[in-house]
Amino acid sequence: MRPRWVALPETVGEIAAVLRAGAEQDLAVVPTGGGTKLHWGPPPERCDVLLDLCCMNEILEHAAGDLVVRAQAGVTMDALAGMLAAKGQELALDVPFTEGTTVGGTLAASLPGPRSFRYGTARDLLIGITVVLPDGTIACSGGKVVKNVAGYDLGKLFTGSYGTLGVIAEATFRLHPLPADRRWVVAELDRAEVAPVAARLAASQAEPSAVEVDWPDPGGPHAGGAGGGHGGRGQGRGAARADRRRLPDHGTALLVGADRAGRGAGRAAVPPEGHRGRARRRGRDRAGAARLRRERAGAAGGTRGPDRG
Repeated sequence: MRPRWVALPETVGEIAAVLRAGAEQDLAVVPTGGGTKLHWGPPPERCDVLLDLCCMNEILEHAAGDLVVRAQAGVTMDALAGMLAAKGQELALDVPFTEGTTVGGTLAASLPGPRSFRYGTARDLLIGITVVLPDGTIACSGGKVVKNVAGYDLGKLFTGSYGTLGVIAEATFRLHPLPADRRWVVAELDRAEVAPVAARLAASQAEPSAVEVDWPDPGGPHAGGAGGGHGGRGQGRGAARADRRRLPDHGTALLVGADRAGRGAGRAAVPPEGHRGRARRRGRDRAGAARLRRERAGAAGGTRGPDRG
């Protein structure tokens, strides 16, 4: 599908002008960032104007002392991560295609990652947003402080909207310090060992930042013969060696990321394909760990009371 016009706005006001003109002339406007996820979901019925946000690529503000950053929607996640790393901070989102993925696209697609159970997803780390509605109205929500409850939370509404509600123009995120060190642990387990190990990890003092179980399908494309399991490319830096390990058809791979100081901040190195079962548990979930222990104790004793946890 080829658009009739391509718009390259550089400011929020220019985005509003394009959408206002599109509404007046009954034109279908399709926003795009890095274009890494345009094939996700059904395609638009028509595209009169392609609204390319590549020119809105400025990091507007970084309050390092407050762990807050504000950026335009066209800033790539790779560029944002590089700038924040120079200050010893990070936006704790593990998104694919970091070189092309933009801030606006990350929010529009609401991409989760292995560390989302510890740090939260994109909608949890978003504390402020500026959007342009289909009629050209500019709306702002949130602010530059974490505890901000004024007005409607447009950020959570627009996160995951895939551009159907309007155009995300700017976003403000809360940040986290970079860990002093990171470690990845890979273990091969029998299937019966997965649940007990997960319970021990949930109650462990060494708090992992991400835990994933890779469960190869014996009948899948990566199973069988000497090449059982799979060795797809992982998402974590320095995890290539772990990903190249061959897994037996009957086995599982448990991957844990944690930093040396005890605060989990690594990312699980998990191949992107062939997942049939996946488990992530947070070390701080004490209630979940206690519930698992009660279930195991009840199963061993032959009786089990009602689960009120």
